[in-house]
Amino acid sequence: MKIRLGYLGTPLTLLEKFHTMTYSKYQKLGVKSEAELDKLILQNLKNFNKVIDYNIENKVTFYRMTHNILPLATIKDIPYNYQKFKPIWKLIGQKIKKHNMRIDAHPDHFCILNSLSQEVIENSIRILKMHLLMFNMLEIKGKVVLHIGSNKPTKEEAIIRFIETFKLLPKELKEMIIIENDDKTFTTTETLELALKLKIPMVFDYHHFLCNHEKKENLNSLLPRIISTWKLEEINPKMHFSSPKNSKEKRTHHFYIDYNSFLKFLNLLSFLDTDIDIMLESKGKDEALFKLLRQLKHYKPFKFKQNIIIIK
Repeated sequence: MKIRLGYLGTPLTLLEKFHTMTYSKYQKLGVKSEAELDKLILQNLKNFNKVIDYNIENKVTFYRMTHNILPLATIKDIPYNYQKFKPIWKLIGQKIKKHNMRIDAHPDHFCILNSLSQEVIENSIRILKMHLLMFNMLEIKGKVVLHIGSNKPTKEEAIIRFIETFKLLPKELKEMIIIENDDKTFTTTETLELALKLKIPMVFDYHHFLCNHEKKENLNSLLPRIISTWKLEEINPKMHFSSPKNSKEKRTHHFYIDYNSFLKFLNLLSFLDTDIDIMLESKGKDEALFKLLRQLKHYKPFKFKQNIIIIK
């Protein structure tokens, strides 16, 4: 059983940051707007390339890319000429494929497929299309994590809306979506049932489960069913792990990963006997990942292969 760990966003170690632009600033730039936006996108792509190089140097093969690479890409009246950046997209994609790196994405909380607002749904679909575009430019297959979203006016009606919207999506978007249990509303069981109904994979978030679960929910019976949602995929099942900031702010992510809690999670997974990719959702990003790896290598007799944990 192999456990591959990943991190998200901009590595704290690197000096380069991804830059955004507001729509109001774009409008104020007037005739210079397109050129300035292109300059920003090019710089973001160069930074993305450096992030991939950094991951290769540090043997990280699981990474969640930021959605800030393409500022204002979901605004309908902004002309985007993506082809002009094709060479650097292709270069980055070649590195990703050469080093067998898994790249996924997780849009922010504005991406809600079951919103009561049709405008929000339409914007959410534009967000998904932007992510698909990025994967296509990289010439890779990627997955996008979504929460079920709204629970208004009832959970049952909200789930029906999600299903109705999902069915209308283009095939390419449907194949890209994976859904995750959340920390306040939709439990692991509810998310799993929807994933099975839609025949799409489910991402299990352990931190969210601890924050939001029914007493009757048993992980020993739920986890094999969650793994089964990935049976038609060519990639490993994906899970999320993070630690609470403190006892009062249980939903907020800690800067680091609690080592003992992570060990308990590994023990919980060991009976599954299947390879799993775990995204560490820590404020410390790469620093949290590397600290946890050092602790695992120092305290436990795990075998490692390029930062992948081997569990007998």
